Amino acid sequence: MKLYNKSFVPYLSEAEIRAAVKKVAYAIAEDYKDGIPIFVGVLNGAFMFVADFLKEYQYPCEVSFVKLSSYQGLTSTGIVETLLDLPDNVEGRSVIILEDIIDTGRTLQELVHLFSNKNVKEFKIATLFYKSSVYNGEYTIDYFGLEIPDKFIVGYGLDYNELGRNLREVYQLNQDQMINLVLFGKPGAGKGTQAQFLKEKYNLKHISTGDVFRYNMANDTDLGKLAKSYIDRGDLVPDEVTIKMLRDEVDKNPEASGFIFDGFPRTTAQAEALDVFLKSKDMHINATIALEADDEVLISRLLERGKVSGRTDDQDRDKIQNRFEEYNQKTAPLKQFYENQGKFHSVNGIGPIDEITLRLAKVIEEL
Repeated sequence: MKLYNKSFVPYLSEAEIRAAVKKVAYAIAEDYKDGIPIFVGVLNGAFMFVADFLKEYQYPCEVSFVKLSSYQGLTSTGIVETLLDLPDNVEGRSVIILEDIIDTGRTLQELVHLFSNKNVKEFKIATLFYKSSVYNGEYTIDYFGLEIPDKFIVGYGLDYNELGRNLREVYQLNQDQMINLVLFGKPGAGKGTQAQFLKEKYNLKHISTGDVFRYNMANDTDLGKLAKSYIDRGDLVPDEVTIKMLRDEVDKNPEASGFIFDGFPRTTAQAEALDVFLKSKDMHINATIALEADDEVLISRLLERGKVSGRTDDQDRDKIQNRFEEYNQKTAPLKQFYENQGKFHSVNGIGPIDEITLRLAKVIEEL
């Protein structure tokens, strides 16, 4: 099934969804059948869940709705807006939030904040779908129907750019169509330039490890602080910290048709760690592509670049040669690692930029 430019495949049947709804309704009924709780549905996504939930809940209750938004397309914006406010009659009452899906918990955080000054008797959280692997864990999820992996889903109230809410089943984004690449190349080989063309041509997200580190440290994120603590001690940043940064970048870009990993992995251990991380998200590396070029050509490029960039390591032939030797030492075992998987591709990186792009595109389209 296609919605706009995305392909989705069947994930949960009507029967599985109904069973999950009943599970939540029966569990809540056991706790509240002797009272009159207020159920607060979160629009727009939860409208189907709330309707079917109320059919299964056989005891006195009240129902109301709030409307919040933090998604645009496939991506959480991180900014939660209140579009429809809370009911007025919640003071001293048992309130149970009915969410369609809980993933990172950003919307939930705003809900808790909305109820914080309402003097409710108690406040519980119920959700039909629960992505425990990405939930921040700040608040207890009291009831859930189905625990699901971190995959983008549509149907049964959930949408992709407002399409798909009316589907009776749930579908997930078809990640078999994703193309994930590792881009190799010595300094000056043109990785950054080619990555820019490839990401636009194939809707890929370019993840430069250097850029990710700089972003996290400049913005004083928790991971940035952790990385800086190692760097300040003169230690190497552990691979698990880098992987967590990459995970954040992947999670922030579910709309991408794949990813270009640039600057990671640099060792066989890192390549193995990247495979494990991607497998946890039902993804994998499709190909590793090395832009190959003669050292003398690259040295000339870098010396010219150094005149403009001001980078001292681009202005000294000996320093450039040392960087090449380091690249050779680290890349040799990685080449063997990916050759053993049948994923290593060498591309001539000399010539006009558009010709090099065509060579890279040929490799990708053969995948």
